[in-house]
Amino acid sequence: MLLRGLLSVLFAICGFTIAENTGNGTSQSVKDSPPLLLVSFDGFRADYLKQYSFPNLQKFFADGVLVDDVTNVFTTKTFPNHYSLATGLYAESHGILASHMYDPETKKEFSVANDTDPFWWNEATPIWLSVQNAGFKSAAAMWPGTDIKIQNQTATYFLKYNSHVNFEERLGNLTKWLTEDKSVRIAILYWEEPDRSGHMYGPENTTRMSKALKEVDDNIGLLMDQLNRTGLWDKINVIVTSDHGMVQCSDKKLIDLNTCLNSSVYTVVDLTPVAAIRPLNDYSSVYNKLRKCHPNMKAYLKAEMPERLHYKNNERIQPIILVADEGWTIVLDGKLPRLGDHGYDNSLASMHPFLAAHGPAFRKGYRQQSMNSVDLYPLMCKILGILEMPNNGTFNNVRCMLVNQTCTELAVVVGIVIGVLILLTTLTCLFRLMKVRDMSSSRPFARLELEEDDDDDPLLS
Repeated sequence: MLLRGLLSVLFAICGFTIAENTGNGTSQSVKDSPPLLLVSFDGFRADYLKQYSFPNLQKFFADGVLVDDVTNVFTTKTFPNHYSLATGLYAESHGILASHMYDPETKKEFSVANDTDPFWWNEATPIWLSVQNAGFKSAAAMWPGTDIKIQNQTATYFLKYNSHVNFEERLGNLTKWLTEDKSVRIAILYWEEPDRSGHMYGPENTTRMSKALKEVDDNIGLLMDQLNRTGLWDKINVIVTSDHGMVQCSDKKLIDLNTCLNSSVYTVVDLTPVAAIRPLNDYSSVYNKLRKCHPNMKAYLKAEMPERLHYKNNERIQPIILVADEGWTIVLDGKLPRLGDHGYDNSLASMHPFLAAHGPAFRKGYRQQSMNSVDLYPLMCKILGILEMPNNGTFNNVRCMLVNQTCTELAVVVGIVIGVLILLTTLTCLFRLMKVRDMSSSRPFARLELEEDDDDDPLLS
């Protein structure tokens, strides 16, 4: 009975542990869910939060959630990462691989200035389409892809990209759509700073970056004021995040491909800091020369890309990929194109953004050290009450942010399980030892009694 009882306790704890790691908590339909506003400040490096003052942002997450460090996807560029935030997929899975792409089958070319062909975007279903497919509406202010007919649909309401439209006007359109059309369940907003200033001046230019980041914080203050003014503040879930970080570059850290290889034998599809190379004929020769080109640049054949980068399983990935070390720039003309850049290995802290959240779905005053950017998608699906499309995210990594999720520290649960296992093992061993001793001690007396009976009672013979 004791053994059975202990096993029952152990199974109960294990079941609790599974519930803690895989349970979905209270779910709700899209109709019953508050709307969600997702805001991206391009190029907001995570450690800016430690280096600069953000009174409005701090006020925002003090009553909500802050994730200090978000590991984004490779390449750490704007378009791939914004599509990963919206789909929960690595770049190789959603197909938006870089700022410049070439498709070998169709011979099509993609660039930031030539991005409107649905062909490039149709490999994934972004969250605004999932909301629309559930019978509701979406609104977008210049988020990459929202004005493109992905799977034959744009966002319900959208603004075409125009860098001259200020933050206030973008936000004003979103709050107008949210208040006037109650069927809008998701709104997403993109803003260029501090990325623009980071490129122009470099993140180590504290004077310029201080000014740019103050404007970002002012815009967050404007966001909170606008939501209060329109009566949305307590009725909407808001997530503020970014796509990537930024690192300082220098004209003393240049990798000139023309010093390693004749330009007539290959085509550059994308240049820096991750260069996509398409050899014109002798692949082996081109690769071997690039492999030895510079100690601060790694050359990979497509099939040999590190698994952790999730950057090999797509036809649009070129045969040779060059990855510059942090702060180094790959060039063709010997000139430094910008003082700050991103796109590097996504394991680098300088490439990581942050995430903050506020609203009825989120815990108050909760802080989390890290998450993956692809985890945001299942989190948003849970908040909105819609079914997830296949994705690379893990809801368990972010579930503790939500107020309706039971959340016990895994270390505590594991400790309890191990403790019970030790206790169970000890008691089982003691039980078996006692049983063996009882059996061994009872046999001599039984034999003695039998022998005595034999002597005294002749009828037994």
